[in-house]
Formats: sequence, structure tokens, C-alpha cells
Amino acid sequence: MKTYSAKPNEIEHDWYVVDAEGKNLGRLAVRIADTLRGKNKPQFTPHVDTGDFVIVVNAGKVAVTGNKLDKKIYYRHSGYPGGLRERTLREQLERRPTEVLRKAVKGMLPRNRLGRAQIRKLKIYASAEHPHGAQQPKQLKLED
Repeated sequence: MKTYSAKPNEIEHDWYVVDAEGKNLGRLAVRIADTLRGKNKPQFTPHVDTGDFVIVVNAGKVAVTGNKLDKKIYYRHSGYPGGLRERTLREQLERRPTEVLRKAVKGMLPRNRLGRAQIRKLKIYASAEHPHGAQQPKQLKLED
């Protein structure tokens, strides 16, 4: 019996929608990363993009446990000397709530060309509306 290896033209990419309101940030990011990679499909192949598209709504209402709102710090650098900037999770959720979830999911994807292709299939919105109704997304089942 030969081992099956998925070909890029054989893969069917589905669309899923997730409501992030009240969901734990890390657990939600793991589930989204696995769906983007295609690990929930029987034809998963590590070097082929077998994943699905994921739409996340209400990203600004994601939950965290403990003191992470004030203790977790996001860093970015402008590229200039002395250009290191930092924000707490609370400030980041107020200013750019979509980037909190995007950064959490991106850290769980491969650091190569395939990972960059997979993160492009993630659509995050801070509110409950999204413009992807024509794709008829299905609800993603989360085990909580």
C-alpha cells in the first residue's frame, strides 16, 4: 500500500467562521492554527497547504486568564536606534485588537513560505460583521 501525498490541485479549501467573544486566546489560536494548516483533515500533508480559510469575528472581546492584561507585553521595533516600542495586552486590545490574535496564530505556524501562505487565509475582524458572506462559511466547532 502506497503512502498518500496530497497534491495542491486536489485540495478543497473550505471557509469557517469563529466567534471569539469570551474564548480563551491561546486555546482559540491553537484551534485556528490547526485549521489553517489542515491538520483536521485526513489528507494532511506537511509540505502542502491543505488548510482552510478562517474568519474570526469579535476579536476584540477575546478572554485571557490571570494578570496577562497588564503583564503581557508586545514589542515592535521601528528599525531606528532607540526605536523599540512596547504595549501591554490591554493597550493592544484597545488600539489594534485584530493583531493580538494574528500574532498568537502566526507564532503557531511554520516559519517559511508555507506559513506565510497559511496566515494569508486568516481573516480577523474586531466587530461581528464580515464581508465574506458569499463564501458561505460554516461554524468552526471548538472543543471547550
